[in-house]
Amino acid sequence: MALQIYKSGQGRYVRAPTAVGVAIVIAVVAYYIGVLLERHIAKDALKVYLVYGIPALVAAGMLAASAWFLNRPSFVDFLIATESEMKKVSWSGRPELIGSTVVVIVTVVLLAIVIWFFDTIYIFGLTRGLGLW
Repeated sequence: MALQIYKSGQGRYVRAPTAVGVAIVIAVVAYYIGVLLERHIAKDALKVYLVYGIPALVAAGMLAASAWFLNRPSFVDFLIATESEMKKVSWSGRPELIGSTVVVIVTVVLLAIVIWFFDTIYIFGLTRGLGLW
């Protein structure tokens, strides 16, 4: 039975980043396993094979599992539908994006100042023992 990609011509712009993200996660997990094995295995003749072999086997298994999962019809149909919905989105222009960003940053700064002000008053009342609370 040959491996066939389900609906291979569709959803390219969503499938590729998903596969890259999964590959990065697998690489990080394999590296972390290698680091843990390096720290916890005593020095012997098999250490090199264990430190590099076990992460390689885990990565190969995870790659096989992710290839199977990323080729499931339900998941692929979801990715294809996601891509088609993203093409329908009306994206903001540069001036609107800059204006919205400025509003968000100003709001966050003002809220931080208000929280700092009331926190300072509260701490002052508790530390000075003014009996406010």
